[in-house]
Amino acid sequence: MAELGDGDQAAVSEPLDLVRLSINEVVFVKLRGDRELNGRLHAYDSHCNLVLGEVEETIYIVDDEDDEDEEVKTVKKQSEMLFVRGDSVVLISPQAPS
Repeated sequence: MAELGDGDQAAVSEPLDLVRLSINEVVFVKLRGDRELNGRLHAYDSHCNLVLGEVEETIYIVDDEDDEDEEVKTVKKQSEMLFVRGDSVVLISPQAPS
């Protein structure tokens, strides 16, 4: 695939290598059920089970009581540490520095 550095051990040869390079970094995780997480990646495994710290969870709730207007509400939660089961993970992305 690709190599991130000249001669570095940071070669990306399989998909989970990108996750490995994000250990102790802030990542964005999209989950099933209209949920998103931003947090520091502490651990992961081959099933994409994740351990995140300093997590902000965003939940999108669609209120479709009226047939015409679908109102989307967001609920934000903070967690010190969170275990995420891999079968709910849709996407893992390194967070861009702000």
